[in-house]
Amino acid sequence: MAQKDDLQDPEGGAEPAAPAPPITSRFLFVDVAAQRAKQLRRGALPRLERPAGGPHKLERLAMDEVRHGLIHYALPSLDDLHGRTRASE
Repeated sequence: MAQKDDLQDPEGGAEPAAPAPPITSRFLFVDVAAQRAKQLRRGALPRLERPAGGPHKLERLAMDEVRHGLIHYALPSLDDLHGRTRASE
């Protein structure tokens, strides 16, 4: 699952140089898009222009940004997950 702090450039500043690899898991897609929608609701600048007849909801805009590869994300490593599990025991 992508963490809130793992999404690159949370304020929506300059676009990344290379597009992110396509997301093949629908669960990861939803998670990344939800985190991006949260950033947009908090005032981050959109990375896609909104056409006049385009989506009005920020959630739809976030999904379009993820589909276009404009949102970079990082997944926790297995070592991080195991370290958190042992530390909480």
